[in-house]
Amino acid sequence: MTDPTGLKAELLAVALEAAHRAGTFLRDGRPDDLGVAATKSSAVDVVTEMDIASEKLITDFLAERRSADGVLGEEGASSEGTSGVQWVVDPIDGTVNYLYGRPDWSVSIAARKDGETLVGVVHAPMRGETYRAVLGEGAYVNDVPARVRPAPSLDQALVGTGFGYVAARRAQQAEVARHLIPRVRDIRRAGSAAIDLCDVAVGRLDAYYERGLNPWDFAAGDLVAREAGALTGGRPGEPLSSELSIAAPPALFETLQGLLEDLGAWHD
Repeated sequence: MTDPTGLKAELLAVALEAAHRAGTFLRDGRPDDLGVAATKSSAVDVVTEMDIASEKLITDFLAERRSADGVLGEEGASSEGTSGVQWVVDPIDGTVNYLYGRPDWSVSIAARKDGETLVGVVHAPMRGETYRAVLGEGAYVNDVPARVRPAPSLDQALVGTGFGYVAARRAQQAEVARHLIPRVRDIRRAGSAAIDLCDVAVGRLDAYYERGLNPWDFAAGDLVAREAGALTGGRPGEPLSSELSIAAPPALFETLQGLLEDLGAWHD
């Protein structure tokens, strides 16, 4: 897809710089006594002090570089803007991992216009990797082209997933996983939806699904996965949503989607 005005190139440059600034701040500035500033959906879903500080760093930078754009951020940043461009920001995707000093966390930034995601960047500092995609121009991990793994049969698929933080939802998700595990190679749960989507893009997972995601969880990773050759969606005929999000190579996608539909993965 051509970019005659250079908009996508500009948005990519801004997203990369914002993500790397936030990633460096989070990696180098993580205090030993990291505290919990608030809670989200339950007492075990934490918002760290660094989460809030990271979002402010990103949104201040975006305001400086592209003041007319809107923002949708996980930690409350929200503005309409006048340019038609909206930034979708997760300042730390994998907050609990970050809180515990585990490496699977990322900064996720996407830019969309007229409802279409144009640019996605997922920066994972502890992995030393940055995943990026531009609509119609492919996906990359660092500077290496990203491509999904050739689709295996379902019984040979390594499938990533995640679980919510509300007890009733977790119980239903565990039931879905209980029925799914005998039908696939194995299941992985890393704790960052953005990284899971990128792991599909680079072939470290064959597929991924999860219920309960928000736009900032999947906006950037969705584009990376699609530009790397994956199909993404929710329930049959639906896009990714909080109800259900799925990513897999085309030859595996419909099989997994149909099974998840039958197992009720889309409801609590």
